[in-house]
Amino acid sequence: MTTPDLTRTIPAPFAGIRPGPFRPRRLVLVAALSALALAPGEFGALTRQLMQDAFVQVSAFVAATLLLFYGLEKLFRFDMGSAMGRARGMQVPFAALLGATPGCGGAVVVVAAYASGKVSFGAVVATLTATMGDAAFLLLATRPDAALVLLPMQFAAGILTGWAIDRFVTVDYRPQGGACEIAPRIGALRARDLAYLAATLPGLAVGAAQIGGVTLDHILGLPVAWIALAGIFTGLAIWAVSPVSAMTNPADGPVTRMAEETSFISVWVVIAYLTYDFAAAYAGLDLKALFQSIAPVLPLIGAAIGFIPGCGPQVLVATLYVNGAIPFSALAANAISNDGDALFPAIALAPRAAIMATVFSTVPALIVAYGLHLFAPGFLN
Repeated sequence: MTTPDLTRTIPAPFAGIRPGPFRPRRLVLVAALSALALAPGEFGALTRQLMQDAFVQVSAFVAATLLLFYGLEKLFRFDMGSAMGRARGMQVPFAALLGATPGCGGAVVVVAAYASGKVSFGAVVATLTATMGDAAFLLLATRPDAALVLLPMQFAAGILTGWAIDRFVTVDYRPQGGACEIAPRIGALRARDLAYLAATLPGLAVGAAQIGGVTLDHILGLPVAWIALAGIFTGLAIWAVSPVSAMTNPADGPVTRMAEETSFISVWVVIAYLTYDFAAAYAGLDLKALFQSIAPVLPLIGAAIGFIPGCGPQVLVATLYVNGAIPFSALAANAISNDGDALFPAIALAPRAAIMATVFSTVPALIVAYGLHLFAPGFLN
């Protein structure tokens, strides 16, 4: 019996690409979220409202930030790996700066440069310590005051840790040869990328108006709820059939990369929004009170979650912070400890270096987090 090729059943406008692996788990999750949104009565109304809030309060701002970042990257592109190789004594600060840049692209460049022999192991530790991954976009969009403190804090921690590693660690974790493609090339601009952009622009206007204390019910003659839900479900559809896991290929266009990565982040934001509000509305759980009861171990938990590869769990931690459920110290522990999506290519290119860099980055994470917990417990909460 011949097994049908399920990767070729993608309808327009999601056709016209080299299909990636069939992802049944993604399709099941999208179907579940759709069922929640279509549920009758108060439950469905709450779900749709939370999805709308997730889009205009987070996704639209993340998309705008990614579009700006990737647009500038495309405009001023140069070979950062070679530039780092020539930097010599400034390799560690340069690597930490790339890591502190929102997203995972900068950290991936450093990992690839290490695998090819251009930079030191301290540079890898510096970039993975400094990176917050895609969770940085969420924090910039929702709590820029916290982001403007945390990102420089990670940058400084990355530099100091990287210099310490280069000074005291003499083991060479570099692999012998080999390379990997970070993500498959998507290619030309797609209809769904433009559809997502079309929803993002008015969504950004609505989100900005909310920050200014202005409520918009309609924009461009359309109800805000329709625009937001169209954006959310377009993003879910993009994510469900995406040929990449989370991180995009730098060779693709800024709009395509924005649509792919914002869709990935948005899935986690929606899950976090629904989990938080459903727990309060239907389970009677006060997550803020629950976490306050175990406050001394929250930085340790945040750092432990940072060991999980990928940006999804880290986005969830940032969402808990934005909602006031966890303190800034726990967020800092997670942000410094986690390596985002950069850990995937790091494991592929230099597995021993990836594991040891993650272990080393946990040390400054706990030092900074427990310093905040003990001496500034209410800071930025």
